[in-house]
Amino acid sequence: MTATDTHRAIEAVFRIEQAKLIAGLTRMVRDVGVAEELAQDALVAALEQWPESGIPEKPGAWLMAAAKHRAIDLFRRNTLAHRKHAELGYELEIEQERPPDLDAALDDHVGDDLLRLIFISCHPILSPEARAALTLRLLGGLTTEEIARAFLVPEPTIQQRIVRAKRALSESRVPFEVPRGEELVARLSSVLSVIYLIFNEGYSATAGDDWMRPQLCEEALRLGRILAELAHDEPEVHGLVALMEIQASRFETRTSPSGEPILLLDQNRARWDQLLIRRGLAALERAETLARESGRASGPYALQAAIAACHARARTAEETDWARIVGLYGALGEIAPSPIVELNRAVALAMLFGPEAGLEIVDALTAEPVLKTYHLLPSVRGDLLKKLGRLGEARAEFERAAGLTRNERERKLLLDRAAACAD
Repeated sequence: MTATDTHRAIEAVFRIEQAKLIAGLTRMVRDVGVAEELAQDALVAALEQWPESGIPEKPGAWLMAAAKHRAIDLFRRNTLAHRKHAELGYELEIEQERPPDLDAALDDHVGDDLLRLIFISCHPILSPEARAALTLRLLGGLTTEEIARAFLVPEPTIQQRIVRAKRALSESRVPFEVPRGEELVARLSSVLSVIYLIFNEGYSATAGDDWMRPQLCEEALRLGRILAELAHDEPEVHGLVALMEIQASRFETRTSPSGEPILLLDQNRARWDQLLIRRGLAALERAETLARESGRASGPYALQAAIAACHARARTAEETDWARIVGLYGALGEIAPSPIVELNRAVALAMLFGPEAGLEIVDALTAEPVLKTYHLLPSVRGDLLKKLGRLGEARAEFERAAGLTRNERERKLLLDRAAACAD
């Protein structure tokens, strides 16, 4: 193996182990910023030593042991005034004096530590943008360049978000723990919303030249699966995983070979990933069972997953159970009311009862301030007007939608639909 190959292998190992490494180190040093620096120091040590010694049998444990040694050096160098820090340094020194147990070095507390790290990364004191960036950095292992490219913002912006987020967590002395009771429910909602934000940005990119960014979807789905293992009794965690699994099953059919968007009803369903659909349906069943056993109604993610399941179960677009979808959107609107939910319900109603039924709701939504710059409102209205034969109005709506979207692929699709209304 060449030196380049070895370095690539080391970087791949580090990317796999990084989240567990940072989580374990944060438990010890109680500062996520310091923990990440220690993890990076361990990576540097690996890059220096492994090309000569070879990659160890248990690389994750080796990295953890190296990071712990670096932590001890850090505590010894610094003059620490607080007894808490002194005690942490003492604990690390005692641990160093014991014979190394490489199995325990990484595996001990891993589940709890990862769960705590997820809750810290998605803490409410951070902005949604900062939560997403920090989560992708610490738990997804993405570089700042990759995150910046994914969200189409300058790399320095992402760097600033991450630095400020870590500083805010440190200055606020956010405890490295899983919240309890009502705080757990509130924080879990924040965690799920961040993961879904990441997935959605990958599934339908808000801007740029590509309609999808699969890497973001893959990272969000991986994080969701981890969270489902760690918080296995929470229905909405499984609901979100179900939703992402089913949505991800359509990846291969959502774009043409040249990258052009293909709308849901036009996709080749025979090419949907049946393994992901089965996994999604199983996660949905788990979410619904947990909710039922706890005496709770299905949450917003489980309801959205149930809607996605209606599409997944239909072998053709014509077989879609639109009546059930209308009912599910009604239930979703009761627990999480929003104009966007109502817009989606209007689409389902139009499929069930005809475009007039949907257009009546859509016309009422045009007065909603939150939808003034939402490009899908004129897009949906244009589609309904086209079905009613009102081509001139439909064309104007598609052109308006094209002017609102920042995604180049979607803009072209909407302009093509506008042009088709002139034929």
